[in-house]
Amino acid sequence: LNGHSDVLAGALACRDADAPLWQRILKERGEGGALPGPFEAWLLQRGMRTLFVRMQRASASALYIAQQLQSHPALSVVHYPGLESHPGHAIARRQMHNGFANMLSIEVRGGAQAALRVSGALRVFSRATSLGGVESLVEHRASIEGADSPIPQNLLRLSIGIEHVDDLLADLLAALEQATA
Repeated sequence: LNGHSDVLAGALACRDADAPLWQRILKERGEGGALPGPFEAWLLQRGMRTLFVRMQRASASALYIAQQLQSHPALSVVHYPGLESHPGHAIARRQMHNGFANMLSIEVRGGAQAALRVSGALRVFSRATSLGGVESLVEHRASIEGADSPIPQNLLRLSIGIEHVDDLLADLLAALEQATA
């Protein structure tokens, strides 16, 4: 929500305020003091002012990148709900009225090592774990989750930021060519 990657905050919601789990969460929050301070709240509010334009730009860029990559020979699949080939596309089209969001995943042919080479060859994307910032990020999720991760070893998760889409696509294409040559 903040968009500047300088606030750690979140929200929890529950349909039933009397649910035992919700009551445990409220107790933990009350005892642990899991509330943002005034400065963090201000940072979050400041960033939320640009949320719509950031997400509009990032969503449009993610769709374009997914479309351009979906037939790339170095990739076995592109996961993005904005693609007609995505199994959840019909639902996404009904529910997502202002774009299909900024997150997509690609599966690199050649397994984990090929995916890590692609990740390491990127220059515009930063290797980091986050969502929705102004910068574009790449993450090899299976490495972060560990050996028991159900995530495919060849999967890279991309969080598309607000950089120029041509720069992002050129970076991805160059990394795919360099790392899979």
